[in-house]
Amino acid sequence: MTLLDSARAVAGASGDDAVDWAAVADAAKGATDAGALDLTSADREGYASDVRAARARIRRVSGLDFDVPETIDVQNRHHWIDANVETFRRAFAPLEREAAFPGVARTFNTATTAGTLSFVAGRVLGQYDPLLLAESDDHRLYFVHPNIVAAAISMDVAVPRFRRWIAFHEVTHAAEFGAAPWLGDHLETRLREGVDGLSRAELHADAFSELVTTMTAVEGYAELLMDRAFDDSFDDLRRKLDERRRDEGPLGDLLKRLLGFHLKREQYERGKAFFDAVADARDVETAGLVWESPEHLPSDTELDEPMRWVARVAA
Repeated sequence: MTLLDSARAVAGASGDDAVDWAAVADAAKGATDAGALDLTSADREGYASDVRAARARIRRVSGLDFDVPETIDVQNRHHWIDANVETFRRAFAPLEREAAFPGVARTFNTATTAGTLSFVAGRVLGQYDPLLLAESDDHRLYFVHPNIVAAAISMDVAVPRFRRWIAFHEVTHAAEFGAAPWLGDHLETRLREGVDGLSRAELHADAFSELVTTMTAVEGYAELLMDRAFDDSFDDLRRKLDERRRDEGPLGDLLKRLLGFHLKREQYERGKAFFDAVADARDVETAGLVWESPEHLPSDTELDEPMRWVARVAA
């Protein structure tokens, strides 16, 4: 498909729903180079070996008991778009149930959703997918091979080393959801509350605030485990990846801000500072108490005052 095909897919958006999801998938893929997925047997074994090593190291460092997903997908960008179209569809279902959308609004919604997926598909390296709001209890681990290779080459680092670093990060998320069976339901509930409110033209600020706070804990704890479990040096990888993100130019920076990428970076940094402080004052096992129950999640205030959380949870 070409960019022209993408435009045609959006223009042809149809149906009575807020978004024409088939058109979203076609348009996003039309605007995105799929990327090469010419994996050797050594490449495939490399991904599997990295995930196994990450699981063993993270179990040892964290003391958490968890499994990695049965399904580990090494994808190109189009595969990633198809998987995430389904996630978007599930998340926005309440909006579609509550209102009929005229053609212009449907076309706009279809175009903006497709643009978002296309932009992210060109940048995402790996993803742990807990399949929120899905009927299945399965969860999955994705690696976008063309992006991993392109990023490693652009940063002048060895592809196997960079791939392993990404594997460790994504497996930390599997550790979190495996250690906290309630976490998926907690996130689903807050997401449903927020989107249901929007479908009635209401803003459920508390639901979205709790969602952001929880995701800050998820990203921050992942950073803590990644730093302490990775079996190689990583300072240069983190520095070069940050430099690469900053060098995307003013248009890329504008798009990232519009899509909330700066907020995600703030989640990483704020959450990491919280868990580093807890682990330094106590230990990694104390930091892991966050996954014992929803009540152990830090509040927004406690994220900036970690010792208040320690006093409440680990006294």
